[in-house]
Amino acid sequence: MEQQPILNEHNKQEYPPMHTCEHIVNRTMDRLYHCGRAVSAHIERKKSKLDYALPAALTDDQIRQLEETVNEVIDRHLDVTVEYMSIDKAAAGFDLTRLPGDVSDTVRVVRVGDYDECLCLGTHVSNTSEIGHFKVTTCSYENGIFRIRFKLI
Repeated sequence: MEQQPILNEHNKQEYPPMHTCEHIVNRTMDRLYHCGRAVSAHIERKKSKLDYALPAALTDDQIRQLEETVNEVIDRHLDVTVEYMSIDKAAAGFDLTRLPGDVSDTVRVVRVGDYDECLCLGTHVSNTSEIGHFKVTTCSYENGIFRIRFKLI
Protein backbone atom coordinates (compact mmCIF):
# COMPACT_ATOMS: atom_id res chain seq x y z
CA MET A 1 0.00 0.00 0.00
CA GLU A 2 1.37 3.43 -1.02
CA GLN A 3 1.96 5.78 1.88
CA GLN A 4 0.52 9.32 1.66
CA PRO A 5 3.29 11.96 1.91
CA ILE A 6 3.20 14.34 4.85
CA LEU A 7 2.74 17.93 3.66
CA ASN A 8 2.36 21.29 5.36
CA GLU A 9 -1.19 22.30 6.24
CA HIS A 10 -2.94 24.43 3.64
CA ASN A 11 -4.93 27.32 5.08
CA LYS A 12 -7.58 27.96 2.43
CA GLN A 13 -9.85 26.33 -0.11
CA GLU A 14 -9.41 27.82 -3.56
CA TYR A 15 -11.91 27.78 -6.41
CA PRO A 16 -10.11 25.27 -8.67
CA PRO A 17 -10.75 26.94 -12.08
CA MET A 18 -9.58 30.35 -10.86
CA HIS A 19 -6.59 28.95 -8.99
CA THR A 20 -5.45 26.92 -12.02
CA CYS A 21 -5.87 30.02 -14.19
CA GLU A 22 -3.61 31.88 -11.75
CA HIS A 23 -0.84 29.38 -12.56
CA ILE A 24 -1.26 30.04 -16.28
CA VAL A 25 -1.34 33.83 -15.83
CA ASN A 26 1.81 33.73 -13.70
CA ARG A 27 3.74 31.70 -16.27
CA THR A 28 2.46 33.92 -19.10
CA MET A 29 3.42 37.14 -17.34
CA ASP A 30 6.92 35.81 -16.76
CA ARG A 31 7.31 34.58 -20.35
CA LEU A 32 6.02 37.80 -21.90
CA TYR A 33 7.33 40.42 -19.45
CA HIS A 34 10.12 38.66 -17.49
CA CYS A 35 8.68 39.66 -14.13
CA GLY A 36 8.52 36.33 -12.33
CA ARG A 37 5.41 35.07 -10.59
CA ALA A 38 3.05 37.45 -8.77
CA VAL A 39 4.42 39.09 -5.64
CA SER A 40 0.96 38.82 -4.08
CA ALA A 41 -2.35 37.27 -5.03
CA HIS A 42 -5.96 37.26 -3.95
CA ILE A 43 -7.83 34.48 -5.74
CA GLU A 44 -11.60 34.18 -5.38
CA ARG A 45 -14.47 32.58 -7.30
CA LYS A 46 -15.98 35.75 -8.83
CA LYS A 47 -12.90 37.93 -9.31
CA SER A 48 -9.23 37.81 -8.47
CA LYS A 49 -6.18 40.02 -8.47
CA LEU A 50 -2.47 39.49 -9.00
CA ASP A 51 0.34 41.97 -8.31
CA TYR A 52 3.57 42.03 -10.33
CA ALA A 53 6.74 44.01 -9.80
CA LEU A 54 7.20 45.86 -13.10
CA PRO A 55 9.01 49.05 -14.11
CA ALA A 56 5.84 50.40 -15.81
CA ALA A 57 2.20 49.54 -16.37
CA LEU A 58 1.34 47.23 -19.25
CA THR A 59 -0.21 48.93 -22.27
CA ASP A 60 -3.66 48.07 -23.61
CA ASP A 61 -2.00 46.05 -26.38
CA GLN A 62 0.05 44.12 -23.83
CA ILE A 63 -3.08 43.38 -21.80
CA ARG A 64 -4.76 42.04 -24.95
CA GLN A 65 -1.69 39.92 -25.64
CA LEU A 66 -1.84 38.56 -22.08
CA GLU A 67 -5.53 37.67 -22.45
CA GLU A 68 -4.99 36.03 -25.84
CA THR A 69 -2.00 34.00 -24.68
CA VAL A 70 -3.66 32.81 -21.46
CA ASN A 71 -6.81 31.81 -23.37
CA GLU A 72 -4.77 30.00 -26.03
CA VAL A 73 -3.15 27.94 -23.25
CA ILE A 74 -6.53 27.22 -21.64
CA ASP A 75 -7.91 26.16 -25.03
CA ARG A 76 -5.13 23.57 -25.42
CA HIS A 77 -7.04 21.41 -22.89
CA LEU A 78 -3.92 20.57 -20.93
CA ASP A 79 -3.98 18.00 -18.16
CA VAL A 80 -3.17 19.30 -14.69
CA THR A 81 -1.07 16.80 -12.75
CA VAL A 82 0.52 16.49 -9.33
CA GLU A 83 3.86 15.02 -8.31
CA TYR A 84 5.35 14.68 -4.84
CA MET A 85 9.08 15.06 -4.35
CA SER A 86 11.61 15.61 -1.62
CA ILE A 87 12.43 19.19 -0.71
CA ASP A 88 16.06 18.43 -1.63
CA LYS A 89 15.09 17.37 -5.15
CA ALA A 90 12.76 20.37 -5.49
CA ALA A 91 15.58 22.76 -4.56
CA ALA A 92 17.33 21.87 -7.82
CA GLY A 93 14.47 23.17 -9.99
CA PHE A 94 12.25 25.48 -7.96
CA ASP A 95 12.52 28.75 -6.05
CA LEU A 96 12.01 27.78 -2.40
CA THR A 97 12.18 31.32 -0.96
CA ARG A 98 8.40 31.64 -0.54
CA LEU A 99 7.99 28.39 1.37
CA PRO A 100 7.37 28.53 5.12
CA GLY A 101 10.33 28.01 7.44
CA ASP A 102 8.84 24.77 8.71
CA VAL A 103 8.29 23.26 5.25
CA SER A 104 7.76 19.51 5.19
CA ASP A 105 10.35 17.10 3.77
CA THR A 106 7.98 16.41 0.87
CA VAL A 107 6.56 19.09 -1.44
CA ARG A 108 3.83 19.00 -4.07
CA VAL A 109 4.53 20.05 -7.66
CA VAL A 110 1.53 21.02 -9.80
CA ARG A 111 1.99 20.93 -13.57
CA VAL A 112 -0.29 22.49 -16.16
CA GLY A 113 0.61 20.34 -19.16
CA ASP A 114 4.01 21.38 -20.47
CA TYR A 115 3.25 25.06 -19.81
CA ASP A 116 3.73 25.60 -16.08
CA GLU A 117 5.02 23.84 -13.01
CA CYS A 118 5.30 25.17 -9.50
CA LEU A 119 5.17 24.16 -5.87
CA CYS A 120 1.58 24.40 -4.67
CA LEU A 121 -0.77 22.89 -2.07
CA GLY A 122 -3.95 24.37 -3.57
CA THR A 123 -6.84 22.79 -5.43
CA HIS A 124 -6.91 22.68 -9.23
CA VAL A 125 -9.01 21.44 -12.13
CA SER A 126 -7.87 18.22 -13.79
CA ASN A 127 -7.82 19.76 -17.28
CA THR A 128 -7.72 23.37 -18.50
CA SER A 129 -10.96 22.74 -20.42
CA GLU A 130 -12.68 23.18 -17.02
CA ILE A 131 -11.50 26.79 -16.56
CA GLY A 132 -13.57 28.92 -18.93
CA HIS A 133 -11.94 32.03 -20.38
CA PHE A 134 -9.73 34.63 -18.78
CA LYS A 135 -10.75 38.29 -18.91
CA VAL A 136 -8.84 41.22 -17.41
CA THR A 137 -11.39 43.57 -15.86
CA THR A 138 -9.17 46.42 -14.61
CA CYS A 139 -5.52 47.25 -14.00
CA SER A 140 -3.65 49.74 -11.89
CA TYR A 141 -0.04 50.73 -11.33
CA GLU A 142 1.44 52.23 -8.19
CA ASN A 143 4.93 52.26 -6.66
CA GLY A 144 6.34 49.67 -9.05
CA ILE A 145 3.45 47.23 -8.63
CA PHE A 146 1.16 46.42 -11.55
CA ARG A 147 -2.17 44.97 -10.38
CA ILE A 148 -4.35 42.89 -12.68
CA ARG A 149 -7.96 42.23 -11.69
CA PHE A 150 -9.61 39.43 -13.64
CA LYS A 151 -12.50 37.03 -13.85
CA LEU A 152 -13.43 33.87 -15.70
CA ILE A 153 -16.23 33.98 -18.26
